[in-house]
Amino acid sequence: MKLTKYERETIICYNEEEATASVFTHNNQLIKKLKRLAEKYPDKVKPERPEHCEAVSYLVPKRCISVREPYSDRRREADSLRAKATKIRPPGRSICSKNK
Repeated sequence: MKLTKYERETIICYNEEEATASVFTHNNQLIKKLKRLAEKYPDKVKPERPEHCEAVSYLVPKRCISVREPYSDRRREADSLRAKATKIRPPGRSICSKNK
């Protein structure tokens, strides 16, 4: 059964007592990131339980979960200029990919 984008949820649950959070997701980028983190930090990031419909569920340290203030347009522009000045590129983007 194929889910719509609207149905492809990410749910993060944690409580105040435990040090871990449960991350359930259908998001492909987040799935890749969780798998990569589980390989790099197997003692901290662990698959929680088998899921269905291509979803995954992982336990992660609660301190890895954050809610941040949105970037203002001014801050985004300043960060962009700083990155361009130091020739920092987003991951996976080479100089040649700019022309594509």
